[in-house]
Amino acid sequence: MSKWYFEKGDQGDIVMSTRIRLARNLNEFPFPAKLDTVGKNKVNSLVKSTLFENDCSGLSYIEMKDLSRIQAVSLAERHLISPEFAAKKDGSALILSEDEGVSIMLCEEDHIRLQVMKSGLALEEAYDIANKLDNVIDAKLDYAFDERIGYLTQCPTNLGTAMRASVMLHLPALTRCGQITRLSNTVSKLGLTIRGANGEGSQPRGDMYQISNQITLGITEETAIANLKSIVLQLVAQERAAAAEMIKNPAEEDKIFRALGVLKNARLLSTDEFMELISVVRLGAARGLVEVPVEKINELIVNMQPATVSAANADATNPTARDAVRAKAVREALA
Repeated sequence: MSKWYFEKGDQGDIVMSTRIRLARNLNEFPFPAKLDTVGKNKVNSLVKSTLFENDCSGLSYIEMKDLSRIQAVSLAERHLISPEFAAKKDGSALILSEDEGVSIMLCEEDHIRLQVMKSGLALEEAYDIANKLDNVIDAKLDYAFDERIGYLTQCPTNLGTAMRASVMLHLPALTRCGQITRLSNTVSKLGLTIRGANGEGSQPRGDMYQISNQITLGITEETAIANLKSIVLQLVAQERAAAAEMIKNPAEEDKIFRALGVLKNARLLSTDEFMELISVVRLGAARGLVEVPVEKINELIVNMQPATVSAANADATNPTARDAVRAKAVREALA
């Protein structure tokens, strides 16, 4: 089955992906930080049986202890789990859909971290799927919930809806124009935050940024989604305008074709160099300068990350070998 990130969704020239994440805890168990392995396994078993008995087809159950370090980090690179969860072993599990659009971390910071990912701008669609899965679990299991402060979570910043809606944006033109800091300050006043692609504390790579809601208390899920969508569409319009102006400069157009030339011919590609070059080529593809489908570029961005390359290729046994494997895969994809 094709993975969700192989598609180009709405506003796909700028918006790479949408994610809805719900944090939930079961009333009868302490938070994972205070739960032993036996207790965590009980939580995992309850959630697993609830979903699998309700014919939520296409889901698989993975014990984190059964994965190698490289396999776990590859899941984090694909944003299916958090980097912190990749390091967890006993008592942690993952429920994953075949297209990787649904991933449910069990006993991460909370008992349940349910996330749905879609290509392009698809906040309502992703929320609808997440809400239906949430209702299936809620119908069988007793969530920790307070009428006044909403869903109870280990981190107080998630109280209320315990929902984080986020959108991944490719903003090369606004980055080069030095507008990101100004935009970050503006959206923070509106209850949103702009971060690197890997979330809190991460640096932007390949000019990719994640914008998400900060406020979960005293606001409905629908309002949070509407606010985020409105701001994202404004950013999309600003990026398009900045990019259209930028590529009028012959030097900028030259950079795009030079980057494509390197990617088509390189014999060694480090992750950092690949991300820098593919960002420039994606800008050209999004603006119609180069005939490379944006969805192919999105697929490369996911599959050429370090652990993902190593997990898929037995030859990638060290950094140099991995860089050679990456370069060969990129050459073949862009041929």
